[in-house]
Amino acid sequence: MRIAMDANALMMPAGVGVRVFDELDSLLGDYDAVVPESVRAELSKLGDSGGEQGTAASVAADLAERCDTVATEESYADDALCALAADGEVDAVVTNDAPLKERLLDAGVPVIHLRGRNQLTITQP
Repeated sequence: MRIAMDANALMMPAGVGVRVFDELDSLLGDYDAVVPESVRAELSKLGDSGGEQGTAASVAADLAERCDTVATEESYADDALCALAADGEVDAVVTNDAPLKERLLDAGVPVIHLRGRNQLTITQP
């Protein structure tokens, strides 16, 4: 399975204390994770903002190193994630962003998201 990671998914460890890759290992077993260039750019911008969000984004940027970076034509992260899924380049997207989750599910894309406080689950469209 190939999954795409959203910025807020990568920020889960610092933001809500969820070890996102451990959870993905438990949920999926074998998978490949990718991050669109636009998500990396978003994390970099957030990291420069300082404060709690900046710290979480810096941690997330480090975690993104575990993923392959993929180029898309879209400069907006949500559009890039949707395009990767629509083009069949990924099987699911990891996000907790409610509008993005709805957009992906409406497009027929499975979404991996937080269930409760510390466990990931897959919602099928």
